Amino acid sequence: MQVIVAEHCGFCSGVKSAVDTALRVPCGNTYVLGELIHNEEVTRKISARGIPTVQSLDEVPDGATLLIRSHGVGKAVYETCFRRGIRTIDCTCAFVQRTQRIVAQAAAAGKTVAIVGHREHPEVVGLLGWCGGEAYVFASEDDDFSCLSHKNVVLVAQTTFSAQRFLKIAENLKKVYPKTVEIFKTICYTTVCRQKEAESIAKRADAVLVIGGLNSSNTNKLGEIASRYCSRVIRLNSADDFEYEKIKFFKRVGVVAGASTPDWQTSEVLRKMAENNAEVQETTEIVEETVQAPVAEEKAEEIPAEEPAAVAEAPEEKPTMAKVIEDIDKGAPNTYKRGQLLTVKIVSASDEGVYVSLSGKGEVLVEKAELDCEEYSREAYSAKKDESVDVMVVETKPLKLSEKAVKKVKEEEALLKEIEEGKEFSVVCTGFNKGGLTAELGSYAVFVPAREIRSGYVKELDKMVGKKLRLKLLEIRKERRKEIIASQRVILEAEKAAREAAKAEKEAAFFDSINVGDVVEGKVERVTSFGAFVSVNGFDCLAHISDLSWTGVKEVTDVLEIGKRYQFKVLKVDRENKKVSIGYKQLQPRPWDTAAERYAEGDIVHGKVVRIVPFGAFVELEKGIDGLVHVSQISHEWLENPTSVLTIGEEIDAKVLAFNPEEHKITLSIKALQPKPWSEPRERNEEGGRSRKKGGRRSSASDYADEEEYREWNEGGYGGASIAEILGTDENK
Repeated sequence: MQVIVAEHCGFCSGVKSAVDTALRVPCGNTYVLGELIHNEEVTRKISARGIPTVQSLDEVPDGATLLIRSHGVGKAVYETCFRRGIRTIDCTCAFVQRTQRIVAQAAAAGKTVAIVGHREHPEVVGLLGWCGGEAYVFASEDDDFSCLSHKNVVLVAQTTFSAQRFLKIAENLKKVYPKTVEIFKTICYTTVCRQKEAESIAKRADAVLVIGGLNSSNTNKLGEIASRYCSRVIRLNSADDFEYEKIKFFKRVGVVAGASTPDWQTSEVLRKMAENNAEVQETTEIVEETVQAPVAEEKAEEIPAEEPAAVAEAPEEKPTMAKVIEDIDKGAPNTYKRGQLLTVKIVSASDEGVYVSLSGKGEVLVEKAELDCEEYSREAYSAKKDESVDVMVVETKPLKLSEKAVKKVKEEEALLKEIEEGKEFSVVCTGFNKGGLTAELGSYAVFVPAREIRSGYVKELDKMVGKKLRLKLLEIRKERRKEIIASQRVILEAEKAAREAAKAEKEAAFFDSINVGDVVEGKVERVTSFGAFVSVNGFDCLAHISDLSWTGVKEVTDVLEIGKRYQFKVLKVDRENKKVSIGYKQLQPRPWDTAAERYAEGDIVHGKVVRIVPFGAFVELEKGIDGLVHVSQISHEWLENPTSVLTIGEEIDAKVLAFNPEEHKITLSIKALQPKPWSEPRERNEEGGRSRKKGGRRSSASDYADEEEYREWNEGGYGGASIAEILGTDENK
């Protein structure tokens, strides 16, 4: 099998500069506006550093750092960034910047700009942002150019557009408007070289492999050109897409790669081809070729469309397949990829470390700080000459090996096995993008989709950066890049479910152990206007304000204090609705239960008139205890209505005439403490009764009565009644 490899494979200078910048710039609060280059692997690598790709400036916070992609952006983007304090790092390709200057100058001069390219391509979108005035986009020589009639036109091209198609469009436009069109051939010279190489290789090959991102315009152009001259063109997004079975029967296979294709992707494809060829080397002669094209830098001055720059063929050289791979690897740091595990032999030891033999590199020093030993000893390692040790590639340029890193990898593999078995692990969030959060676990990139952060929508992902995440594995990817897809939500929801189950179990046990009438102890947790919530064995019970005191209270805190523990009586248990009512007053003595200790017949008491009725007045002696002064016991004078003597709220002294604690009745007398109106000796009247002369008038015995002969008001049914009885309330509640 003959393998023809294009000379210009891998990053062009502009793309390489952009990628190097993205991999070097600090990742804190840094964003890329659109894909830096059209390569999925590179985009993922940048994202894994914690530099998310955004599609709009609205997604970039004020004061952040913004990488301008290699395709460039419009003038308005720079103005918005300046206004919002966003620092810009411009990775725009130099060829694109040159085209931007041309269209900006043309617009300033009042000319009409015509762009040959694809309207939706980000480079063209950016160019339109520099036109300012009138601008048109054409993608085919068959387009209608009548819109340019009678206008001074400046024609430029998308830097990755097909050179042949650009020349055809320019020729057609020049034929129609020969004197009013300025043509600038702004296609990148490396694009021209790659396209010429693709054409040359396709003419000679039975099959062509085109390596690069499937959304890369310049790579797709190479595939399009190759398809014109070769019937078997295979597009490879990366080396993972390569299948030797598809090409093993072809005699000549060409290999080309786009300007946004990393060298290591091309190297891996060639390495796989070499490995498969080795299996059939005895029966198949292997011949490898390279095609070289000289680089002719395009000038910024006007280039006539009818005089395309020629690309001369260079002499061919025929290195071996190993030489082709080596030549590609020379320009890239991935001959040995970072993280690659190697088994090497110890050659010698020095004060700096141990020298090991490495294929293709000769002797390489493993620094003593990278050796897996507690204390380095030159003599001890000299004695291990020719012994094999496992090392890892930790740096590629220059090459640096580490034995300690292997130990970390083994520990990482052990941890990964536990993670795959369901073990929880923790990482610190290092970045975010529109899809979720990013972090690192050893050599693995960690991605937490936004929906997996917690239950519900998380709006401000940037505030999660720097926070610790507790995660469980959802998926692990090891094929193209080592990546862990994880979830914190599953942990939080599982813990919530566990808490709810424990709570339900605790509630069930609580309701199984509590009954109406039980006396329980509880701590007052909080109070409201209608009562207090009391924690009884960890369950909230309600002590209603009406169940706090027999005499009634206005504020819960008049009886209970927050944070203190009290005894309560269970009044009601509602298991279905998970409610328990408790009372405090039910365990306290009622005022009437101890009234006998404070009141007796003949006592002089002090009270306040709280209610007046036709047959007397009720006097409050203390909260919950009141007595009745019958109208006949208010004054020695005859009273038609008590209100003629007493008023509500008036404080009086009275004598206890009768006390019945069982029936909650106290009979009082005010007049018993007043002097009698017949204190002088009395005479009997003609009817035989006693009489007293005062002012020439005699009063009969029926006008007065002795203290013991007060009017019997008990017969009316109100005698000794309490206020509660008169109002119809229930004291026993």
